[in-house]
Amino acid sequence: MAGGGGVSPLGLAPPLWYHRDLSRAAAEELLARAGRDGSFLVRDSESVNGAYALCVLFQKHVHTYRVLPDEEGFLAVQTSQGVQPKRFKTLPELVLLYLQPSQGLVSTLLYPVDREESIPEDRDYSDGEDEKPPLPPRSASTSTPPTGSAPETPTDSAPAANGLSTISHEYLKGSYALDLEAVKQGASSLPHLNKTLVSSCKRLNGEVDKVLSGLEILSKVFDQQSSFMVSRMIQQSVNQGGDQELENLVTKLAILKDLLSSIEKKALKAVQDLSWSTLSSPPPSLTRHSKTIPVQAFEVKLDVNLADLTKIGKSQKHSLSVDVEAGELVVMRKLKDNQEDWNTFTHHKIRQLIKSQRVQNKLGIVFEKDKEKSQRKDFIFASAKKREAFCQLLQLMKNKHSNQDEPDMISIFIGTWNMGSVPSPKAVGSWLLCRGLGKTLDEMTGTIPHDLYVFGTQENSVCDREWVDSLRTALKEHTELDYKPIAVQTLWNIKIAVLVKPEHENRISHVGVSSVKTGIANTLGNKGAVGVSFMFNGTSFGFVNCHLTSGNEKIGRRNQNYLDILRLLSLGDKQLSSFDISLRFTHLFWLGDLNYRLDMDIQEILNYINRKEFDPLLKVDQLNLEREKNKVFLRFAEEEISYPPTYRYERGSRDTYVWQKQKATGMRTNVPSWCDRILWKSYPETHIVCNSYGCTDDMVTSDHSPVFGTFEVGVTSQFVSKKGLPKSSEQAYIEFENIEAIVKTASRTKFFIEFYSTCLEEFKKSYENDSQSSDNVNFLRVGWSNKQLTTLKPLLSEIEYLQDQHMLLTVKSLDGYESYGECVLALKSMIGSTAQQFHTYLSHRGEETGNIRGSMRVRVPAERMGTRERLYEWISVDKDEMGGPKGRSTLPPRSGHDYVKPSLTHKHVGAELGKVSEEGERSTKEEGTATRTKQDSAEGDPSTCKNNSYNNPAYYILEGVPNQSAAALSPEHLPSPCSPPAGAQEMADIPFSKPRSLHPDLAEVKIPAANPSPAFVLGEGFRRGGAGGLDDQSCSVLQMAKTLSESEYPPPPRAPSAPPHHRGQGLGLGDACRTFPPRAPITESIAEDLPEEALWGSSSSSLSVGESSVGEWLQRLGLERYEEGLLHNGWDDLEFLSDITEEDLEEAGVLDPAHKRILLESLRQQKQQK
Repeated sequence: MAGGGGVSPLGLAPPLWYHRDLSRAAAEELLARAGRDGSFLVRDSESVNGAYALCVLFQKHVHTYRVLPDEEGFLAVQTSQGVQPKRFKTLPELVLLYLQPSQGLVSTLLYPVDREESIPEDRDYSDGEDEKPPLPPRSASTSTPPTGSAPETPTDSAPAANGLSTISHEYLKGSYALDLEAVKQGASSLPHLNKTLVSSCKRLNGEVDKVLSGLEILSKVFDQQSSFMVSRMIQQSVNQGGDQELENLVTKLAILKDLLSSIEKKALKAVQDLSWSTLSSPPPSLTRHSKTIPVQAFEVKLDVNLADLTKIGKSQKHSLSVDVEAGELVVMRKLKDNQEDWNTFTHHKIRQLIKSQRVQNKLGIVFEKDKEKSQRKDFIFASAKKREAFCQLLQLMKNKHSNQDEPDMISIFIGTWNMGSVPSPKAVGSWLLCRGLGKTLDEMTGTIPHDLYVFGTQENSVCDREWVDSLRTALKEHTELDYKPIAVQTLWNIKIAVLVKPEHENRISHVGVSSVKTGIANTLGNKGAVGVSFMFNGTSFGFVNCHLTSGNEKIGRRNQNYLDILRLLSLGDKQLSSFDISLRFTHLFWLGDLNYRLDMDIQEILNYINRKEFDPLLKVDQLNLEREKNKVFLRFAEEEISYPPTYRYERGSRDTYVWQKQKATGMRTNVPSWCDRILWKSYPETHIVCNSYGCTDDMVTSDHSPVFGTFEVGVTSQFVSKKGLPKSSEQAYIEFENIEAIVKTASRTKFFIEFYSTCLEEFKKSYENDSQSSDNVNFLRVGWSNKQLTTLKPLLSEIEYLQDQHMLLTVKSLDGYESYGECVLALKSMIGSTAQQFHTYLSHRGEETGNIRGSMRVRVPAERMGTRERLYEWISVDKDEMGGPKGRSTLPPRSGHDYVKPSLTHKHVGAELGKVSEEGERSTKEEGTATRTKQDSAEGDPSTCKNNSYNNPAYYILEGVPNQSAAALSPEHLPSPCSPPAGAQEMADIPFSKPRSLHPDLAEVKIPAANPSPAFVLGEGFRRGGAGGLDDQSCSVLQMAKTLSESEYPPPPRAPSAPPHHRGQGLGLGDACRTFPPRAPITESIAEDLPEEALWGSSSSSLSVGESSVGEWLQRLGLERYEEGLLHNGWDDLEFLSDITEEDLEEAGVLDPAHKRILLESLRQQKQQK
């Protein structure tokens, strides 16, 4: 509770109009619901600890006043400079004054909006949990309790053993009054407090003496000078006591710290001196850093066409042998009579690996023949898994023999397991090696040690030290490496442990840990989260392990658990306190027992599991459904699930799900569910690939199966400029031409923007916005011109450094300095001499709160333009295979990600406007699907990261917006995708078959440029009837945005543009929103309500089929956004298209029924004309 010690600023009991830590957005919703001028409430300030925000509704707008405490603890409403504030002891006194008229507020406080008193959380017995939550585990133990035994009382825990809690309470209840009386009579000390502290520290004093005695032995060996001092200290401690005892303890602790450092340095020097006098070659056990990777051979076939086959003969069988240690690849061709022909290529002769998208087990290898020539050979592997194993081995070989001092890429293992309050079995190899069910690693690569291991456990009754020791022992058994623990954090029985390869230990810095309780009344730690954060060289990582509320029906409580953790977990850079943890890290991983269940009849679930049909179950998975509604895990990614539910098994077996349990309150049902999950969220234009995601099938001590995931993650080094600090002529600049944002708020205050980045010496602020407009009480459009935006100077000017940097933006209000939305931009795609556009979403406290767009550039001087290829850019995606079989795509799934990659040029608008803002979320699936797929491969694929124009974060979807309602920019301000630069086709080839989609049938909302002079164009989506221009029922961007949190329909792969012959008229910025809101509110999907003619105009003009290509045909229909999906699935010829079915169209991403009808009708007419 804000307001802290002494007399509570809230008085004896918090009044009902005080809403504690209610968010700003939620407060505005409550006031809007109240609807009467003078309605008010008070909440905690989001910007200042201990302060409050007084929110008042007047003329449908919310006005916020900050209530700040002064140095004496008095409260006052913040006033303009020079106005004397009125001070109050308590918040009720302050509110009482402003209930009187004419006190300076916009309105008299008339109608308090009371908080909704939360219903006490009832205990949930559905998971077989004890009636009382288990107590925290012991801080140390030598044995584990037998199965089924009651939780042990924490007799060894520090508070109980030390008696600090009891002693402190006794002092506060009794002796405190005596000390207070003594001070009143002029005493200069607190004798009773001193006595309490001495008693409390008695045990510590003894422990320090024991440590000093042990150090005395070491000091005699390594540091004779310190040995005498230690002996003298021990002797003094025996003689001293009474009042001097506490002072002596503090002195001993200070000297102890120095002594430890001194001994370590002296010991190191002594051992080094000793090592020089011994033999130069150390024993073999010391030189063996890790298990040697044996040579691996892959049986493949050479992929050739018929013409080549006649030249090389019939033999296509080859063997590829990878020698990681020697850095060589041997390509061997098998000839007749058991003869062989082979070529050996060293690692630097292998120029590139090119994965085929269409054929999952096909790989092209580019070999260097001489300095200027190269040769490509395509091989067919036995399976896609074998191809991935081969690629991983070659990447490992490249990394091992790279001349770079620091790694470009690391491998991370993440495991989560609810242990069921039972110690783990000794054999955990299947978990560590990712063997079992789902997407697993190949046996050849499964044994290769990862750089980082992260273990998240729930209901883990083993003490921390034992648990970490057991993990290190298991890792050493399988990798022969002694992994170093980075951090361990525990909240009751929820634990997270992070271990790192010894070679990386010095690359880890800024380690932080935190925990949040979300159990009953948010005070018990039986549910909650633990987190660890750190820097790996120049890349920030965050890991969160959570255990959320159980129970089939408690979806809302789980959602709130997530939001509480997101807001309260204190990890990462403290300067980023304005941002929740989802934006504080380059890569954030969220794992644990999330406890979301399946909403389906138990018998149906079991039938689907028996048939190994998981898609119908994933559609009713509560977590997937809540993510689709943007309730939780906004813009997180999850790999596709291809393994059975991990909960609730019969212990001792993986053959039977136990879904019923008799409790005192009756029979409880726990349907099999995917409770245990791993999700992640990464900054745009970073490299991350999930190589495995599955569960074990042989660890049966718990009713949950352990889940594993492995990730290939790009990292950056601590960059050191080879040219030194830039001179003024060599300084890089980050310049903004304009910024415009739509924020979801009923406030009409002024705003400014704060800019944060590790490439800046300190955060910077803009001036207040110089344009502001609104046509909807719940949304506000604010803009900043160039003169309001600060030019930023990065610390270093090298392009190699800047292309790895990101910029965090937060839009804050001037009245309360509270954030209304945050976002992250990648600088990589902004580098160049001309300004580039960005467009992305805003979020705050885990909720989408608006969108932001603008124009910026990063100017890098020519002297600082040198760069290099990253290791993960060595593997690309085949961009030449556009043909292939019709029908079902064989491409790997793609997840909808946050950002759009707009093009670089500024020439044409035409029918391609939708491409500007929908590249990043073009993945689609059947309506209502909940299948989650893997991270957008475009984010990590090197072939898609070379050109800045297609790596720009520019995605935002406003829910409830129909297809043709997007407001489009004028040609002067829109980049055109019609003339993509080099690399554009690579982006077009990113796989996207069968992914989930968040909002089907919705187009993206575009906002007009910040400069009010250019016109912008409105689509035809809301026209009811005739082919005329805009009428009074057209909708503005703000009206579209009205349904931001009301509708839950996913968008199509790319925002459509209106047919060319129905373009809206150009309007000035003032005219753009003139005719809103429409007479009748539209709350359903408008595409379904309106007649087809209203959306697409006269069908006869759209169905002309004289085109020569699929692209031209689609452009004529105004549906060119479906071109990539059709081409990827093999529908690249108009002749073949006559055979296409509705199912084929859905596979290609055409989900809108109206669009399917248009396409099929066009093809039918084409057939008739022939």
